[in-house]
Order: sequence, then C-alpha cells, then structure tokens
Amino acid sequence: MDPLGAPSQFVDIDSLPAWNDYSEANQLDSHKSQVEKPQLDVRSPFPYRKDINAKIILWKGNVALLNCTAIVNTSNESLTDKNAVSESIFMHAGPNLRDELLKLKGCRTGEAKLTKGFNLAARFIIHTVGPKYKSRYRTAAESSLYSCYRNVLQLAKEQAMSSVGFCVINSVKRGYPLEDATHIALRTVRRFLEIHGETLEKVVFAVSELEQAIYQKLLPLYFPRSLEEECHSLPCLPADIGNSEGEPVVPERQIRISEKPGAPDVTIAGYVRQELKTCLTLLLSKPYIRQALLYFIHVMDHIAVKEYVIVYFHTLTSDYNHLDSDFLKKLYDIVDIKYKRNLKAVYFVHPTFRSKVSTWFFTTFTISGLKDKIHYVENLQQLFTAIPPEQIDFPPFVLEYDARENGPYYSYPSSPDL
Repeated sequence: MDPLGAPSQFVDIDSLPAWNDYSEANQLDSHKSQVEKPQLDVRSPFPYRKDINAKIILWKGNVALLNCTAIVNTSNESLTDKNAVSESIFMHAGPNLRDELLKLKGCRTGEAKLTKGFNLAARFIIHTVGPKYKSRYRTAAESSLYSCYRNVLQLAKEQAMSSVGFCVINSVKRGYPLEDATHIALRTVRRFLEIHGETLEKVVFAVSELEQAIYQKLLPLYFPRSLEEECHSLPCLPADIGNSEGEPVVPERQIRISEKPGAPDVTIAGYVRQELKTCLTLLLSKPYIRQALLYFIHVMDHIAVKEYVIVYFHTLTSDYNHLDSDFLKKLYDIVDIKYKRNLKAVYFVHPTFRSKVSTWFFTTFTISGLKDKIHYVENLQQLFTAIPPEQIDFPPFVLEYDARENGPYYSYPSSPDL
C-alpha cells in the first residue's frame, strides 16, 4: 500500500513462490519419454540442491515492478536502447534516470554498470549490454552473453545486494535465439550460486508469456527439484554445459597467447586498452585465421561503436605469422558498417618492403577507402608522435627489437622553455 492507502503496483518478491514450490509433474512427464529407466546412480553436473532452488523465482511479469535490491536493464552500448524492458524501467523510474545514465558514458557489450532506482521499488538498476547475434560467430556471442549475467551477479555481490531481478537480457532486436540464451542464463546463475550462494538470497527471472514457456522447460535441467527430476533431466543437457563458472567452453575458442612470434605454434596475441583512443595490437598466424577472426570480433565489437585506431606490429614477422590478406578481406566483408566508419587510422609498425608492397596492392585493388588511413611507422619514437606510449600495451619483444635496432626512445618535455 502507498501512503494514501491505494494498492501499490510494485510486487514484493517475498510474496512470490520459489522454484521449489512449482509442481514438477509436467516437467517429469515431458522427459519420461526420453528416459525409460532412470539410472539413479548417475548424477547430473547440476545436482538437486534444495537450498539453491529456494533462492530461484520464475515470475511472469514486468521486471520494473519488482521490489528487490536491484533489477536488470538490457540496453545498447550508449544505454539509449528503446526496448520494452528499458522503456518500462524509464517510465517507472522517472526522468532522473536518463540524467544519471549520461554520466556513465555508455557501457561495453558484456559489461554491467550501476545506477540508482529512483522512483522504482528496486533500490538499484544494473544496466548491461547483450551481444548482437550472428550464427557464424556464435562463440563470441556466447561469451559476451555469459559476461552479461556474470558481471551483473558479480556487481550484486560486490555491493552486498540481497536480491536481483533479471529481465531476459538478449533483446529481440539483437537477435539472440531465446532457448540458447536461456541455457547460458540459467547455468551462469546456477554456478554463481554454487560458489557465492551465501551472498544472494533471491534471484528472480522476470519473463513474458513466451519466455516463461522456455524457462519452465529448461529450469529443471539446471535447478532440478528432486533426485528423480535430476535424473530425467540429465539426457536433455546440451553438449556444452560451460566450465565451473558456467562460461561456454568451445575448443575453437581456446586461443593460446604467445609472447614472441616466429614459431609454428604461434596463434594470436592481443593487447587491448581504451583511453582517449583505442589501440589494438594483433599478431596473426595463418593456420588460425578463423580463430583470429572470432577473437577480433569478440574484442572489438563494443570498441568500434566509437572512433578507434589500430596499431599493427609487424615486428619479427615470418612466414608463420605474416598478416594474411585473406583474413583482412573476410574481416572487411563481414563486420558492421561501424567498424569501417569509425576506424580513423591504422599504424603499421616495423613494416618490411614486402609488406608495404602487399599492403599497397591490397588497399588499391581489394579494399577501397582504406589506403589513406594506413600509416607506416619505422620505429616507436615515430609512433609516439601520433599516439602517447601510455595508451598502448606493448608485447615485450616489440620493445626489445626496437631498442636493439633504433636505440631506446626518449620522452621529451613539451615545454618550449626546455
């Protein structure tokens, strides 16, 4: 009740039944046809845990109406997305929310940021950005979506929140298949509660009618309500159930990081840091071009929404890790327009005569519009006239090579009196 005695539109989560309280009869019937004789001695990787189930609530309703410590808002990188969840949260929170969001200066895909709840019953709002889904780069999307749920939970833990109300983070316009996304959501929450269950009392999944059907179907896989349901659900688990924290595990994503190039087993090394500009350093190996492509998309998708710069180190490059023009062509063909529009320059460090000729041919006859953005840099001192050294995380071998070939670089004071 509000102060005037009128019924409150907000819903107290303590009044909602926990997952333990839902009837499991229908769930068991749906799985019995697949498992004739349950092997009760075989345990699921998500075993029956009554204490964890008591923390889970599945509720068909508007997440903005939940009276809990924090609710989750799904948005875009600029936190201005107009989807059903965000619009409802903005409407109930009031105009102060938009003003506070401006102070956050956006949010990267997979990250989570916190604001007050203002006029909501919830004290806080945790804003996160789900990935845009492309089937060809499913692994990158899986990793980003996992990061959304994990970072929300981690933020709740750090802020000592007792309850969190989740919307379905993957918005319709971002195209993530609902059932695939639900698997990631449920197992990430399950693994988090296994490790940090003492920090959270309630986790609410606020869903629509369509989403409710999927959640009711998949919840028994990750939160079985009895030993029998655990057994019947076991064959229905997907092949990839994630690691100990629920993070997707796909062999092709296991990219090794190598400190020095030049050997056949070198795959890819990436060093990323974003300040006034964003600089990406990549070393690629031809046998692993597809993995490099996935890695580039995963790392860069949230960065390319703003102006950025690429620094490519050609240092000590051999036939094993020469930058492949086929990789660049494929990359240019598949990335969103924002990658091309917001790319301001590519600094090609330590180029060879062969690489200059190849790059000229490639940018002249294969990709138009890129040629004027290429800048050849013979040494690091020359690079630092364009980009301050503190904005780049250097592979150690690059610094060693440049010091050996060109001598150590010096940072000169900018004062005209010196």
